[in-house]
Amino acid sequence: MSARNELQELKEDLVTITNDTRDEFGRLNVEQLNWKPAPERWSVAQCFDHLVTTNVSYLPIFDSVINGRKKSRAIERFPLLPNLWGKLLIKSLDPKATRKLKAPGRFQPSSSDISGSIIEDFVEQQTKVEESIEAIKKLNPGRIVITSPAASMITYSLMDAFRIIVVHEKRHFQQAQRVTQEATFPSN
Repeated sequence: MSARNELQELKEDLVTITNDTRDEFGRLNVEQLNWKPAPERWSVAQCFDHLVTTNVSYLPIFDSVINGRKKSRAIERFPLLPNLWGKLLIKSLDPKATRKLKAPGRFQPSSSDISGSIIEDFVEQQTKVEESIEAIKKLNPGRIVITSPAASMITYSLMDAFRIIVVHEKRHFQQAQRVTQEATFPSN
């Protein structure tokens, strides 16, 4: 599949996630959004706060690539590492992966009450990611290597960055769904 076609598919996945998020969680009130099934588990709002926090860290990277200002770092020029890291992250973030992962500290969601606007905040940010995909279609995203916003020693292709965003969003969307399916989830 060509990079252009795959980017289009990833963009369509983002649109689906956005629409499904509005449908599933858009009518929840603040209490429901912030309800946690257990102290160590995340609420629906925390799942989406985490996605917003994570995704916003990619936007300046995408912008620098789109505007031709991205400077290549030495670590980004190591052969094989970006491909290895990309595949590893995509596999570990896939919703089918059973191993639990701990989010890096800077990507941890707020622990206190999160605004009732978190779903709309997520939807708004999705538009920015979709616009980035559209702008990057004319480039060769499989050959452009970026540094992960989560760890300065991890590099992967720009194409893998979009793949990572999509699988990560699917993972936390399903996590949020499981919260609302709990027997003690507050009703309207």
